[in-house]
Amino acid sequence: MPSSNATSLAAVTFVLTGIPGMEQLHGWISVPFCCLYVAALLANGALLATIWAERSLHQPMYLLLCLLALADLTLATTAVPKALALFWFRAGEISFAACLTQMFFLHFTCLVESVILLAMALDRFVAIRFPLRYGAVLTPRAVAAAGLAAVLRGFCIILPCALLLRRLRFCGQRSIAHTYCEHMGIARLACGDTAANARYGLALPFAAGALDLLLIAVSYAFILRAVARLPSRGARGKALHTCGSHLCVLLLFYLPAALTALAQRFGRVPPGAHILLANLYVLLPPLLNPLVYGARTRQIRDRVLKVLVCPGRGVPRAPGAK
Repeated sequence: MPSSNATSLAAVTFVLTGIPGMEQLHGWISVPFCCLYVAALLANGALLATIWAERSLHQPMYLLLCLLALADLTLATTAVPKALALFWFRAGEISFAACLTQMFFLHFTCLVESVILLAMALDRFVAIRFPLRYGAVLTPRAVAAAGLAAVLRGFCIILPCALLLRRLRFCGQRSIAHTYCEHMGIARLACGDTAANARYGLALPFAAGALDLLLIAVSYAFILRAVARLPSRGARGKALHTCGSHLCVLLLFYLPAALTALAQRFGRVPPGAHILLANLYVLLPPLLNPLVYGARTRQIRDRVLKVLVCPGRGVPRAPGAK
């Protein structure tokens, strides 16, 4: 890249304007945003601390849940603090490098989380279809490999987005009608041809997410087939119950993402409503995911009470034990 272009990009500063049409309400909107963000930090932190402290939870299902919690924390922390600074202090200015970094981690984390959800679906399939081989198939090393694959795939898909933005020139409007930087929001401010950005930004990340969703659907088709072969109604109900938390998390992740993408590209949704929905997307899943698993998974619920409520209480001893 020519040095003159690098210098001009280093000098570029954008201005995040917040939620269009709701500028006078930014102070009020910041209150639930801040509360949801703090609650998400506490919920995911409690989940990670519980699984870390309890060796009985060092199993593939819970290790995948740790990866999901880390991805949720990254997603929320990438977007929300800057939005709160904008709401509270009108600190909407952001450099090109910071905007590019925020955009990268937002899209990257979403792709990583999509792969983690796919791995969790495969985990449920192996647990139901091959319960006796579960520990041999899904080892901590396999979980680490899934996490590494998720990171590498997300990096390889989102890096071209950043490179495509780096080649653009910004010589006009610098205001971004949003609370955080996203790929096409930056590209629309360029004074050059952005057709490549539009094609790539819609095609590859969307195709990657759609492929993950398709593989998850195939996994659940095999899960339902395996459940139907179980001998008793109780066994079938228990097997389906273990999938309930994962299905709730899938809805929390994919449904808002689909609504946001469709509203942005094809719908006639007011800009303020679209941006408010986009902010809820980076807040609600990180908050609700650990609550869903904590409420529906007895092992996590019991260990959270043990670690956080009565950490000094040991396991009750049998009568007469010394």
